[in-house]
Amino acid sequence: MVSTPDEQQGHGGSATHDVTNQAPPLTPYDASDDTALLEGLRREGAGWAEEDLRRLGRQAGSAQAQEWADLANRHEPQLRTHDRYGNRVDEVEFHPSWHHLMRTAIAEGLAASPWADDRPGAHVVRSAGGLVWGHTEAGHGCPTSMTYAAVPALRRHPELAKLYEPLLTSREYDPALREPTEKRGLLAGMGMTEKQGGSDVRTNTTAATPTAEPGVYTLRGHKWFTSAPMCDVFLVLAQAPGGLSCFLVPRVLPDGTRNTFRIQRLKDKLGNRSNASSEPEFDGTVAWLVGPEGQGVKTIIEMVNCTRLDCVMVSAALMRKSLVEAGHHARHRSAFGARLVDQPLMRNVLADLALESEAATTLTLRLAGAADRAIRGDEGEAAFRRIATAVGKYWVTKRGPAFTAEALECLGGNGYVEDSGMPRHYREAPLLSIWEGSGNVNALDVLRALSREPGTAEALFGELALARGADARLDAAVTRLGTGLSEASPTTARRLVEQMALTLQASLLVRHAPPAVADAFCATRLGGDWGHAFGTLPESAGLDAIVERALPGGGG
Repeated sequence: MVSTPDEQQGHGGSATHDVTNQAPPLTPYDASDDTALLEGLRREGAGWAEEDLRRLGRQAGSAQAQEWADLANRHEPQLRTHDRYGNRVDEVEFHPSWHHLMRTAIAEGLAASPWADDRPGAHVVRSAGGLVWGHTEAGHGCPTSMTYAAVPALRRHPELAKLYEPLLTSREYDPALREPTEKRGLLAGMGMTEKQGGSDVRTNTTAATPTAEPGVYTLRGHKWFTSAPMCDVFLVLAQAPGGLSCFLVPRVLPDGTRNTFRIQRLKDKLGNRSNASSEPEFDGTVAWLVGPEGQGVKTIIEMVNCTRLDCVMVSAALMRKSLVEAGHHARHRSAFGARLVDQPLMRNVLADLALESEAATTLTLRLAGAADRAIRGDEGEAAFRRIATAVGKYWVTKRGPAFTAEALECLGGNGYVEDSGMPRHYREAPLLSIWEGSGNVNALDVLRALSREPGTAEALFGELALARGADARLDAAVTRLGTGLSEASPTTARRLVEQMALTLQASLLVRHAPPAVADAFCATRLGGDWGHAFGTLPESAGLDAIVERALPGGGG
């Protein structure tokens, strides 16, 4: 008698194979189980939030939150320009998982709530929360980031700030499109770039025409890359009679009617696919002037400083998430007679990735601490923040794509499959270098700060001096950097900023990380004892200590 397929399989088996030597699901896990993160939180004056951060970490690593992240990216936002009757509505519809992610992020203070929190370290807590909640997905971080960054720019118009800031700093998520002051909480976006200029916003052609009412204008033009178009208000750059100026554009006007905000299309992007990025058209669109005419860039620059920090933060979060995935796989997968994590060369790769991840996390939290203290009036920290944020934005975001590619490779073919989540991380990584100024823009911005704001150089070298004498390789790098500043030119700007970033990261690790981590980083990134790919640490590096520090629950 011939057996049936079910009889051949038995109880839960298979006629052709058994599933062995596969890693179990990572979830649930604790995304805050990161020694470098927790140490940095305490060091930057925000240890009071550690319990909340750990709670958020457990939620970020939960099966539910990870499913939200997956579904929000599989079911992308859909543009609906008209209703069934032909009326223009210009709305974007999102999967429910997007709203779950947004609701959690805003309730946990990852949007603008730190601006309403007087406790020292409140802005550090937000960045640390982003490093943890970033283990879900990055797309919904765009509207929360822009909402956070809009507040200091809006304060250039005290009356508008008084009206909107309490709603922007709210911890309630209210996605309905209606008159802003009737809502429980608001989201803010920004519209700067245009197709003919991109980062060169001074070439913008969107025109702002004054009306009879003081401070009120109408806009006409087209923006090229405006993300999160369902936000309630937008900070927009346009050409007023007095030059490029900053304006507040609400989606819904005070009388309840919809402002003209025609969404021409959504961008078909490489990554960041849960987040809608659009091309809006303004035609008689009502706007309020924020800051003086002709000072649009000066008005909005604080917003850029904030979002650049978030680019560093999200890159660091992607690195950490990818490392956790790679380490988990290596712990449970065996090849050639041993677990991958115990194979010397794989351990070298994981240790090298761990160094890069810790350096990125440590720098992110130092930048967040500088921002927090600068906001509270510390001029020295403001100068350091000015240059170090641009340096960090350039370098950490540049490292992201190579890092996520290497982490993906640790999973082999499993990592190349969408179900693993690693392809999504890989597609996401390049965005952070492009958003808020590509590598060239940030590198040249560093040169601009050095030439026009002399205090920035002193602030950077003052920070580096705190580690003087602790490592000869670091001391030599600081000396080389000083020489490099005198020879800086636009052609060599990238090399100079790379040196700044590596020297700054090394100084932070020498001061705050264990000797094995600091020594390996200085030997490789500064001393040249390194190859051109990850996994090329020297034989002398303390691989075990580095891996055990980095992986949740220990490295074995």
